[in-house]
Amino acid sequence: MQAMKSWKRRLRKWRNRMAKRFLATRMGRDMLVSAVSPKILSMTADCGDHLMTFSPHDYIGRKIYRKGHFQRENVDRLLSVLRQRNLLAKDKVLLELGGNIGTQTIYFALSKAFRHIVTVEPDPRNFKLLRTNIDQNNLNEEITAINIAAGECEGTLDFFMHRDNHGKSSALRQSDRDIQIKVPVERVTAMLTEAGVPPQDIGLVWMDIEGYEPVASRSMQPLLERRVPLYMEFSPVFYGPAGSRDFVAYLAGFYEDCIVFYEDSQAAMKVTALPIGQDQFDVLLLP
Repeated sequence: MQAMKSWKRRLRKWRNRMAKRFLATRMGRDMLVSAVSPKILSMTADCGDHLMTFSPHDYIGRKIYRKGHFQRENVDRLLSVLRQRNLLAKDKVLLELGGNIGTQTIYFALSKAFRHIVTVEPDPRNFKLLRTNIDQNNLNEEITAINIAAGECEGTLDFFMHRDNHGKSSALRQSDRDIQIKVPVERVTAMLTEAGVPPQDIGLVWMDIEGYEPVASRSMQPLLERRVPLYMEFSPVFYGPAGSRDFVAYLAGFYEDCIVFYEDSQAAMKVTALPIGQDQFDVLLLP
């Protein structure tokens, strides 16, 4: 009997060692996070230089669990380009439209490239995690978070929360499974006034709001008139051919040059030459 117990203990220890080794691999982490019980609402990961709390049932959360970050390389790449072109000033403020749970927000804050960040996120699920991630990284003095949507007038609008990918929540319905709610909406210029940030202090706008970029752009025309560097996810798949052409024409009224970012490369071009035949791409509009 004693020999049987000893054998079982050795087997259990061997099993646990093997499981830990496997679960430390990317495939193992993927399998583990995919199997998390729906009763587990959030998880917190030590990502090295910061903590990140996320939903393990969300696309972005699963990415963080597997890789330790979510597209941090995009922030690093952008900051590198801005430095090369002398477009960074530490006394400026970053305006982030589409803060989500605070991944890019935290990366920008850790970079110390801006004196302050104003991040805007309308999805209440995301905003709760955004606030948690700001708080637990002791960044309350560096970041102002606003739970509102950017629009052309003050009031409320229909907002559609994506069930499986909170980063896909938008003022545009994308699926019959979306959860429809009402959220407050304001012009970007009004948000900045309430946050106590003069428009001339904005040194960069980062925008990723799932197809609502044309509307948000029209709500911050004073920033565009100053030709503040504007980085956005440009989505012809949402705008449609005519909408894409109209948006390009609108942006070209303020900016002449831009850089389009692909997965492994980038290309400088005129704003009028934006590749609107593609579904989606990132672009930096240059002053």
